[in-house]
Amino acid sequence: MQWATGNIGLRALRHVIEHPGLDLVGVRVYDPEKVGTDAGELCGLASVGVEAVGDDDAVVALRPDCVLYMPREADASALCRLLEAGINVVSTCGTIHHPPSMDPGLRSRLEEACERGGATIHATGSSPGFITEAVPLVLASIQRRLDHLTIDEFANLSQRPSPDLLFGQMGFGRPLAEMDPRRFTHGRESFGPSLRLVADALSIPLDDLVAGGEMAVAARTVDIAAGTIEAGKVAAQRITVGGMRNGREVLTFRATWYCTEDIEPSWPLMSTGWRVSVEGDAPLEVDLRFPVTLSQMASVTPGYTANRAVNAVPMVCDAAPGIRTTLDLPPIVPVLS
Repeated sequence: MQWATGNIGLRALRHVIEHPGLDLVGVRVYDPEKVGTDAGELCGLASVGVEAVGDDDAVVALRPDCVLYMPREADASALCRLLEAGINVVSTCGTIHHPPSMDPGLRSRLEEACERGGATIHATGSSPGFITEAVPLVLASIQRRLDHLTIDEFANLSQRPSPDLLFGQMGFGRPLAEMDPRRFTHGRESFGPSLRLVADALSIPLDDLVAGGEMAVAARTVDIAAGTIEAGKVAAQRITVGGMRNGREVLTFRATWYCTEDIEPSWPLMSTGWRVSVEGDAPLEVDLRFPVTLSQMASVTPGYTANRAVNAVPMVCDAAPGIRTTLDLPPIVPVLS
């Protein structure tokens, strides 16, 4: 069952329909005009005989084994209802990656719902998820001493034709004085749970998380797909979340979003993708670049999040009831044919 049909949800819906081991029983939409539309037509495929529904009652009535839950924000009441009905959930909403980090009230509600329904819920995606949990744990598996592990995420946004996102929501193109540094503290909630999960797995639990960020400006006026950024206006942003242990930063997540490489101050930049650096007795540095053109990014990148969630469905359905993390599940191995 697919819940929500945004960019990521539509990609997941398509892959469920095409999956050799999964059967689509329903799709939950929010737009009233989509209700009753065939699921295949929603994602650009031929009709599959499954019509979209527009309310939670209809989802529960379908009795799916698992729901791929992908709205913009999680609704605790909706999640609890699914779990109480015995419906497993794979979510791309980043609130349950590390149960001890969760709001105690929410954690209790979800755990009780899982117990009553005998169901499982798991959160995953590309980031957080794949790059903040699965990859670091694999790289740490050949260490006996870990001094520092850094996850760098890079996104070149110069060819993204989304002015509302870049200029409106993210604040690119504004004077530095108009940007509140407190905007970067959200990284603590978004990526901190994954850092805590990795630290717990490695038996080096964190004492604290620190979050912050910085900005760089365009060295010259530049035209990007979304519009124009004038010289001296914000053209790059970097958010950092550090996991502290015994007064020392041992785990770091750092995301750098930029609209031009010609920025002041100058930062080390990589093409869109990830870099994981491990300092220890078996030092490593791994680059994972997205080998597509910048103009293709908007159409390709939703798959990085959707695919992992779809691939996790069989493991989540087989898992014991409760909130299950990356550490609780076997490696997510896709069934491709």
